[in-house]
Amino acid sequence: MRILLVEDDPSLASGIRLALKPEHYTVDILADGASALAALQDQEPFDAVILDLGLPRLDGLRVLERLRRAGNRVPVLVLTARDGVEDRIQGLDAGADDYLIKPFEVDELKARLRALLRRSQGHASSELRHRGVCLDPGTRRVTCRGEPVALSRREFTLLQEFLSHPGRVFTRDTLTRLVYGWEDDVESNAIEVHVHHLRRKLFPELIRTLRGIGYVMDKADEAP
Repeated sequence: MRILLVEDDPSLASGIRLALKPEHYTVDILADGASALAALQDQEPFDAVILDLGLPRLDGLRVLERLRRAGNRVPVLVLTARDGVEDRIQGLDAGADDYLIKPFEVDELKARLRALLRRSQGHASSELRHRGVCLDPGTRRVTCRGEPVALSRREFTLLQEFLSHPGRVFTRDTLTRLVYGWEDDVESNAIEVHVHHLRRKLFPELIRTLRGIGYVMDKADEAP
């Protein structure tokens, strides 16, 4: 899962990224509201946004309002030191999906983020199941037909994206950004390698190649 973290405190931003890395999140960081709005308006493929309100250049609340007016429904977790009831109401009314007050416990941030992603994807349970494959984001365990499967962090992230959106066609560029974010040192065939490994460790028909377009995990009733 790819997360955009918009936070102008470098130490806090680094700490959150470090805390989320073991959870198989790809976290990209921006430090001001204007840059965040531009990235989200460019249709960068983020699964969720963690948004501070007290940002330079453009306040987080304004970012949120403009996103929602433009019809962008990306899940947003507001992270702020503004702890007044009126502030929380204002943030939720502007379109925030959840609200977390600083200082906070990292475990609560993780739990709220998992719940936010579950709601946005229409899953009542945290487990993702598809054609005998089960992925549990909370425990970071993957099984195939009941047997445990060991995946690398990148493979886990890629599989989670496919399982969260069966039937969605992903281009290679989109998958690269979802798995690696804005990293510069990504091999040109990295996604092909990860898909190959997933097919080998799970089963070949799980992920289908659309030549010249990308990849898709067919919905269960569409699987060949």
